[in-house]
Amino acid sequence: MLGVALLLAGGAAAGCGGRATTHHKPGTSHEQATGGVGTLLDAQDPAGHRLREVPARGAPEVRLTARPDSEDGWNLQLTVKNFRFTPDSTGGAALPGAGHAHLELDGRKLARLYGPWFHLPAAQVPEGAHTLTVRLYADDHTAWAVAGKTIEGTLELTASAATPSQAGHGHTPPSAPSSPSPSQAPADRTVTLTVRDGKVTPAPGRTELRRGERVALRVTSDRADTLHVHGYDKELALPANQEATLVLTADRTGLFEVETHESHLVLTQLLVR
Repeated sequence: MLGVALLLAGGAAAGCGGRATTHHKPGTSHEQATGGVGTLLDAQDPAGHRLREVPARGAPEVRLTARPDSEDGWNLQLTVKNFRFTPDSTGGAALPGAGHAHLELDGRKLARLYGPWFHLPAAQVPEGAHTLTVRLYADDHTAWAVAGKTIEGTLELTASAATPSQAGHGHTPPSAPSSPSPSQAPADRTVTLTVRDGKVTPAPGRTELRRGERVALRVTSDRADTLHVHGYDKELALPANQEATLVLTADRTGLFEVETHESHLVLTQLLVR
C-alpha cells in the first residue's frame, strides 16, 4: 500500500530549474537548520537529520508509485501537492513548500531526488520483497514533519530474477503516464572517474561539451554514495567498489558541477557551450 503523508503549510517557493548551480550556498554546511518555518525539533529522522515540524492543516502530500520499465528496472513517480522541488536553493534556508526528497530501499539511502521522476535500475534491487520510501526535506536538509513524524510515502516492491513486478497495493493504473525509456544511443564522450580515500582520479577539471552531445559519466567509488549532476537534476546511486554509469544529453548551456552527496566531492565540471 502506498503511504500518503502530509507536509508543511504555506506556498511553494520559487525555483530556477535548469540553471547552472553549485550544491551549497556559499558558507553553508550540509545541514544548516536555518529559516523560521515551522518548529525545529531535537528529534531526528533515521538518517540523522533534525525534524522541522509544521501544522498538518493545508500541508502538501507525497505519494510514491512505480511502473516496470520496458528495458530495465522501474520508473518511480513522486506525486506531491503544494510542494516544489528546488534544486537551485539546496543548502540554503528552509522555505515553506520547498525542498527535495530522499529515496530509500529497506532503510538504505539510494538517491536524493530533485524532481518527480526517477529511474531505479534492477541491479540496485536484490531479488525478493522490499520497501521503498521517499521522505521530504527542506533546503537546509532538515526533515519535514507533522506531529513528530517525518513526511514520507512508501511502496512495497517485489523483484524477481526474471521480470520486476510491483507487489501489494498501490498499483499504478495502466492509464497512468510512464517515464520515457532510457535512450540506447551511444555517448559522444566518456568521462571515467575513480573516488578512493576521499580523492578523485583524475583530479577534478572541466569537461567541455557542445550542446546536444551525450556524455557518459563512468564512476567507481570505494564507498556507497550518490552522484549528482547539478542543473540537470540527474542522480545515480554509486554502490561501493562497483562501476556505475550515468548517461545524459547536454541540452543546456552553462557550467554544471558533478559531485557526490555523502563525501561532498566535486568530480568534474561540465562546460556546455
